Amino acid sequence: MDSIAIPAKSCEKIVADIEAGPWPFAGRQFDAVVVTNYLWRPLMPTLLDSLAPGGVLIYETFAQGNETVGKPSRPDFLLRTGELLAACNGLRVVAYEDGFEEAPPRFTQRIAALREPAAIAAVPRYWLTPRTE
Repeated sequence: MDSIAIPAKSCEKIVADIEAGPWPFAGRQFDAVVVTNYLWRPLMPTLLDSLAPGGVLIYETFAQGNETVGKPSRPDFLLRTGELLAACNGLRVVAYEDGFEEAPPRFTQRIAALREPAAIAAVPRYWLTPRTE
């Protein structure tokens, strides 16, 4: 199979301390926000506000219970039961998991959620249901 190189339309490299410094993307929104193995609760609302209408959030990190199998083990770095799901209130959740994985052993929560486009969010959900005639 031949590989095809698709050039990025734009690429930007930013080095920032997102816990102690200002949010480097203030006022900007993105089609996708991806977070893995990271939890700093004060940043969560900012991350969600950075999601553009129609954008997707993919978030996965460690959860309570992980302290029994390894690091991270501090409660500050472990999601509480259902915490990620609750943080995404207002988004359309398309997938969510909260549980234990055996290889490597770890407790995680992960979510895939969409911010509804403005035009869709204004339409009652029953209008979006296909007719069965």
